[in-house]
Amino acid sequence: MRLTILGCSGSAPGPAAPASGYLLEADGCLLVLDLGNGTLAELQSGRDPFEMDALLLSHLHPDHCADFSALTVFRRYHPKPPHDPRQRRLPVYAPAEAPDRFACAYATSAAERAETDLSDVYDFHALPGGDIRIGPFRVSAVPMRHPTEAYGFRITDGHRVFAYTGDTAVCPELDTLAAGVDLLLAEATWTHGHDRPIDVHLSGKEAGELAARAGIGRLLVTHVPPWANADAVLAEVRAEYPGDARLAERGARYEV
Repeated sequence: MRLTILGCSGSAPGPAAPASGYLLEADGCLLVLDLGNGTLAELQSGRDPFEMDALLLSHLHPDHCADFSALTVFRRYHPKPPHDPRQRRLPVYAPAEAPDRFACAYATSAAERAETDLSDVYDFHALPGGDIRIGPFRVSAVPMRHPTEAYGFRITDGHRVFAYTGDTAVCPELDTLAAGVDLLLAEATWTHGHDRPIDVHLSGKEAGELAARAGIGRLLVTHVPPWANADAVLAEVRAEYPGDARLAERGARYEV
C-alpha cells in the first residue's frame, strides 16, 4: 500500500501548496481521500483522474473538497475519456448532504440548482454506512469531533493498516481509529495553547500524544496552515511521540 500526498496545507492552500488531498493505492486500485483546493491539478501531474476507483471525503469544508466541481467538469466534458463516465460512475463516499452541497456549488444560478443532478457521473454513498469494500481495501469511517459532520478513515489492504484523521479535535474515537496502525496521517493545525478554539483541530502536542497512546508504526503530520510554524508543530509532536514522526510533503510518496 502506497500513500501519495496531493496536498497537505491546512484550512487554505498556500504558495505552491495545495490543500488536503491524498492518494492511496494497492494492487492497482486507486482511492483518493479528500480533494481540496489545488489537488486535482496535483493528481493530474502523475495520474489520469479517470483511473480513480473511488473518492472518500472526510467532510465538506472547502479545503477538503473544493476541487469536486472541477472534477465534475473533467468527467462530464473531457473530449476523449478512456471510458464513458456515465457508464462507470465514480463512487463517492461522503457526508449525507454531499449530493445537494455539490449540486449547489456546480449550478450557476438558483434556477439551475433546481435541475442540477450530478448522479450522471457519480454514485454517491452516505457515510458512515458500515465497512466499505473497494478493490483490495476495507475502509471504516469513524465519526470525528469537528464543527461539521466529519470522519476519519481506517483502511487496510489485508496486510497493512493506514489511518487518516481528517479534521478533528481530541475525542475517544481517535484512539479507535489509530490503534496499532502502521501509518497514521494526523492533522495538527497549530501549537498547543489554552487560547485555541475548542472542538476544532489537534495541536502538535495532541497529535503526538495520540500517536504514543495508539502504539502506531509511523506518524505523518498534515493540515498545517500556510501561516503556522510547521517546525514548531512538529517539535511538539516529537516531544510526545518517540517514534518516526515527520511533516507530510506535497508530492511525497510513502510505503505504508
